[in-house]
This record gives sequence, C-alpha cells and structure tokens, in this order.
Amino acid sequence: MKIKLKRIYDESAKADGVRILVDRLWPRGVSKEKANLDHWLKEIGPTDELRKSFHEDERSFKQFKVKYLKELQSGEQKEALNELKKIADDTKQITLLFAAKNKEENQAVILKEKLED
Repeated sequence: MKIKLKRIYDESAKADGVRILVDRLWPRGVSKEKANLDHWLKEIGPTDELRKSFHEDERSFKQFKVKYLKELQSGEQKEALNELKKIADDTKQITLLFAAKNKEENQAVILKEKLED
C-alpha cells in the first residue's frame, strides 16, 4: 500500500487512488464536487481544543503529535483510525487529504506515520 499526502485545495488526480479527508472541519471554499472524496473520516481529526491550541501557537508540533497520538487511542478517534487502517489494507493507493497550509506539520503526517508503522 502506498500513502500520499495532499492538500484538499490541490487538484485531484487518478493517481491519488482512494481519497480520504482527515480533517474534522470541512475546508473553506471547497465544494463537495471539487473535493472528489471517497471518504471523509472527520472523527479522526484532532479535537477542537487540540486543533485550536496548535493553530494558535500554544503548542509545538512535537507537543501536538504526543497529544494527538493519545487521542487516537480511544473513543470515536480510535474507531475512525481502525476504519482508516481497514481502507488502507484493502487498497493499493490512498491519499490523505488535509486543509492545513503547513504540509510538514499536520495530523495527516502523523496518520501516515502511524499507518506505515
């Protein structure tokens, strides 16, 4: 299985394979048509509290990652992670989509690392 990361604002491509949005909030200015999604696992996204604290620079990416990995261990986030793992196991190519401007420090990067473990 191959996992790609891509901003939701970038053009979709056939090479993306299964396209999965991993944000809790729908990205601004993107129509459902343009998004061309196969799945929207909004429950897998970080909680609003964690997301806001990271975006408001109250937490470093390292701190965000530790808290987010902890969140993924229970409740609806764990269920969504299990669903993501199942999709990834059943597919040759998936693309995790995110809205963040920072392509190196976001939850999709953490999810990709988790799937590749």
